[in-house]
Amino acid sequence: MRHAVGQLDRRIPEPAWDIAQLFPLQGSWSEEEYLALDGNRIVEFSDGHIEVPPMPTTSHQLMVAYLHGLLFSCVSPRRLGTALFAALRVRLRPEKFREPDVVFMLKKHFRRMGEEFWEGADLVMEIVSGNKQDRRRDLVTKRKEYARAGIPEYWIVDPRDERVLVLRFEGKRYKTHGDYSKGQAASSVLLPGFSVDVNELFSHRLAKGNLRQAKKKP
Repeated sequence: MRHAVGQLDRRIPEPAWDIAQLFPLQGSWSEEEYLALDGNRIVEFSDGHIEVPPMPTTSHQLMVAYLHGLLFSCVSPRRLGTALFAALRVRLRPEKFREPDVVFMLKKHFRRMGEEFWEGADLVMEIVSGNKQDRRRDLVTKRKEYARAGIPEYWIVDPRDERVLVLRFEGKRYKTHGDYSKGQAASSVLLPGFSVDVNELFSHRLAKGNLRQAKKKP
């Protein structure tokens, strides 16, 4: 498509449709096609659709690193299991994969850890993203999905409200083990002795004065 601007004839850029057409349409992806994706972005899979969450911020990654470091320090010396972090695919059921920010599997369930993905997990942590749609994904959608998968413990870390919600699986749904705010320590049901100081957790973010926007090019 061409548009005349004064004496200039400029071409409006278009997506590389030839490349896009190499991939299945939304709703028609298979597990095999999803697992064959190779890239440096987190991509989740839900009933024939792929979902691409926003790239994590520096503050998000600092909190992930802090949480994983604490969890690893707790479980590794005691040989309790394996703690890892995104990107790592976790299969919740056929046609449903998520990539939790932090994920843990008990040693007795090691056979569920595959090279390409894990079959479920024993504990997952998600740091809530900023925009409305992504907040709902972590607070509502994933809560239902992880419960349906029977994951024993789900931590929801909400930087906006500076709170940590620890959920335990009981019956067919999650119940609140603890709703922790600054000045408190969030604790685990699955891993006695594992706790996170909420003040310290949320201190692992860039200060507002350190946030610099790149200058826009003219």
